[in-house]
Amino acid sequence: MREHFGRTLNAGGRIVIAAAAVAVLALAGCSGEVTDVDRAQAQVTAAEKAVTEAQSAMKAASDSFCTASRTYLQALDRYGDVFTQTTPTVGDVRKAGSDLAKPRDNALDGAEAAVAAQAELVAAQRELADARAALERAKAGPSGTPATSATPQPSATPLAPAATVDRVKTAESEFAAAQSAITDTTPLADASVQFNSAAVALEFSWLRLFVDAGCVPATQTEQAQAAVSAYVTTLQQDLAAAGYYTGAIDGVYGPQTAAAVEALQKESGLPVTGALDKATAAALQSKLLAVGGAAAQQDTATTAAVQQTLKLAGFWDGPVDGVWTPALTDALRSFQTKLGVEPTGAVDAATISALEKAIAQGKQATPTPTPSPSPTP
Repeated sequence: MREHFGRTLNAGGRIVIAAAAVAVLALAGCSGEVTDVDRAQAQVTAAEKAVTEAQSAMKAASDSFCTASRTYLQALDRYGDVFTQTTPTVGDVRKAGSDLAKPRDNALDGAEAAVAAQAELVAAQRELADARAALERAKAGPSGTPATSATPQPSATPLAPAATVDRVKTAESEFAAAQSAITDTTPLADASVQFNSAAVALEFSWLRLFVDAGCVPATQTEQAQAAVSAYVTTLQQDLAAAGYYTGAIDGVYGPQTAAAVEALQKESGLPVTGALDKATAAALQSKLLAVGGAAAQQDTATTAAVQQTLKLAGFWDGPVDGVWTPALTDALRSFQTKLGVEPTGAVDAATISALEKAIAQGKQATPTPTPSPSPTP
């Protein structure tokens, strides 16, 4: 149905151009003989008008998509807040999940409309290029040479990189799978790690699409995403080198990343939380050292990434040396407390989401200073 609708729009655009050209010719005929140049000029004038209208339609469709996407991101953000509560229930998850349906559909419809509007604009631009070329030929006459060379045909530029679109599709699929796994008998505490990671991955993926589609300028939102993505990318690379992660190195803390951390923890005899804490980081470093080679040379990269990311948030003033100390754990807990995340001292999907928000909003969540102890008498 949607393909048929798109074809109808294309046909309608050509009808409008032809009608406009006829109107121009009718006016030209009132003043004398209509020449080939007159006809060609009429086609150019009509095509220029069609391009202007298509540009307006494209802007309207893009604005609509950005508005719908922003609403969906806000809904996803509220959904993620369910997991920062101390006692989320299956009912909380389902209610919040049902609230996502309409914003998601609106965002997807908006994306489809923007793509269709872009195709219409490209088609109108091609019509204009052809009309201008025909005008040059008409001016040159039967035996002449057009004054200008052939005009390159416009081509459609994707609204967002294919990799960004594919990541959104993957995140939507992972999130749907996580939703379907929640039943009345599901121990939510056991499922929350995977479920939360799926929700955060979906929000991050849409945020990247939101930025790549030009809905926001290159502001702190993009910088924040890059900073957090750098940490997750490092973690994924280390997990892959240790043999625990086989997914894409995409900088998104999704279900596959959480599962890889869980596998490492299980094999190392640690509590299976899916979050990176001091003990898990040490276990990962040991695995990388056992692997040797290039992996052993980067065994401190993940911890260093934690330090660097917390430094960006204004929570770490120590060295970025890849050594996980009790002070780093305390800094992480302070950050989590300030942002309303459970202070576990471990990096999980909820913490990453809170960190991204803090940097994006330009708020350095500076810890509350601890009063200095009074001198001992």
